[in-house]
Amino acid sequence: MQSVKQWVLGLFLALLSFSLMAHPHSFIVMKTQLVGENGQFTGLKMRWTMDEITSADLLYDAGNAKPGEEIWKKLAAEVMANVLGQHYFTEVWHNGQKVKFLNRPSEYGLAREAHQAVLTFVLPLAEPQPLKGQKYTFSTFDPTYYVDMRYDKRAMSRCPRRCKRAVKPRYIHRNPAKRC
Repeated sequence: MQSVKQWVLGLFLALLSFSLMAHPHSFIVMKTQLVGENGQFTGLKMRWTMDEITSADLLYDAGNAKPGEEIWKKLAAEVMANVLGQHYFTEVWHNGQKVKFLNRPSEYGLAREAHQAVLTFVLPLAEPQPLKGQKYTFSTFDPTYYVDMRYDKRAMSRCPRRCKRAVKPRYIHRNPAKRC
């Protein structure tokens, strides 16, 4: 009887651990701005504000460093290496084709705002794309579902009039029966 209880308890804990892994551990609020030149779409300017818990390690490492000091550059490079490893967590689509990015951002930085770390970077397209009269679809997401990435609603309201926009949350569930 004791072994049956231990087996049931072990199974319960195993199932509980799987369901605990199915929710985000970090939260990022995003702002994205279209970068263009001479009527061409050339990239996206991203601003990611991380939640306080996610920011804690970065801000601890930065200590009391002033903006622009070497530690901020080092930390920004570390964070960007992770972002690059996930292809910027971003996809851009045009006419059913995926638009390619350059392998490295043209500029990036990390800063402190109160108790949060803010990553900014320009995600350059590999080739400029036509802008006028075109439709592009942008997706920024973490396919592992460990990072919740969402757009700042206030930033979306400041979209240029000539652009139409819609934000559609995209939720990825590995097992639709287990939703939290």
